Amino acid sequence: MNNFIPFTKIGIIGGGQLGKMITQKAKKMGFWVTVLDPTKNSPAGQIADNQIAVNFYDKNKLKELVEQCDVTTYDIEHINTGALKKLVHNGNTIYPSPDLLEIIQDKLQQKNVLSQNGIPVPKYKKIKKSDFQNPEKLHFPIVQKARKGGYDGKGVVVIRNKNDLKLKNILQVDSFIEEFVDIKKELAVMVARNQNGEVRTYPVVEMLFDKRINVCDMVIAPARIENQLQEKAKKVAVKSIECLDGVGIFGVEMFLSKDKKILVNEIAPRPHNSGHYTIEACVTCQFEQHIRAITNLPPGSTDLIIPAVMLNLLGEEGYEGSPVVEGLQEALAIDGVSFHFYGKKKTYPFRKMGHVTIVNKNLEKAIEIAKKVKTFLKIKGELKK
Repeated sequence: MNNFIPFTKIGIIGGGQLGKMITQKAKKMGFWVTVLDPTKNSPAGQIADNQIAVNFYDKNKLKELVEQCDVTTYDIEHINTGALKKLVHNGNTIYPSPDLLEIIQDKLQQKNVLSQNGIPVPKYKKIKKSDFQNPEKLHFPIVQKARKGGYDGKGVVVIRNKNDLKLKNILQVDSFIEEFVDIKKELAVMVARNQNGEVRTYPVVEMLFDKRINVCDMVIAPARIENQLQEKAKKVAVKSIECLDGVGIFGVEMFLSKDKKILVNEIAPRPHNSGHYTIEACVTCQFEQHIRAITNLPPGSTDLIIPAVMLNLLGEEGYEGSPVVEGLQEALAIDGVSFHFYGKKKTYPFRKMGHVTIVNKNLEKAIEIAKKVKTFLKIKGELKK
């Protein structure tokens, strides 16, 4: 029988809402947590045992964090993989591995690895800025994506015709282009895999996006698709993580095309927005599952206890400053509604400030409640001058 030593030390690079929710579950299980984040008293830092307040690229402080912890992880992708790779080479433990993260950081490289391993992805190719000067060689509409640095809809541009090129909408960075997929639904599957290669998948979920900024607005669990497509999506998701030799929790975002093809869009090597519903709706939530995976504990059950809808709470347009929650009493008066506030000290338009999960035995009823709550539960602040 293997012994478990309480107070194993976990390091987390990044102290935002994902780091906070990882920390909450880690503390419940008896782990000691140190967070590295440039924001003093960050959301995760508010509840961790210790916070190192420096930027994510500080080699000396990253070394300090990793060497004082038994295992280190991260809640953000834009970090110093070079420094982390050296630390792993010197015998330290970091999951998911910096080598995997380096692939994920470069979306073109990520596409190459997936494609080479037989994972279905949209057709794509590398492109130079000068290629846009010869639009006759392009087959519109196309999607231009930045190779690095994009997140939450940033770094993605849809170019529908030649006129869009004239408007100079193209990204002025190293990029590639993809075919424009005729999408029926946007899906996601959370996949957990530990050091022994044990894998668990969560239910396939459906993601609806705020078209103003292309940020996830609502997650519906389970997705309203046929069982056959659900099984296919899960198999593709698992194969994607296995080909990367991933350890941890991963959000695999997918397109379901109108001709019923499952295509992988991109992978998040960390807890993901599409898995927040698991806190209330599944036997083991994505955050505990991540801790289990990186510490090589057996994976927990991913069974869905009850259908759920997750609603992102974004900072309202026209407001910034200290956050004010409007409509909370009315929301929590509704059965099945749970409120999560991330503890960020400042709100601004479209910033992720929290989320709400609605559970109900009837999925359509949960969706109806979510739409109602969305009309009055708001994160506001001082009016912008």
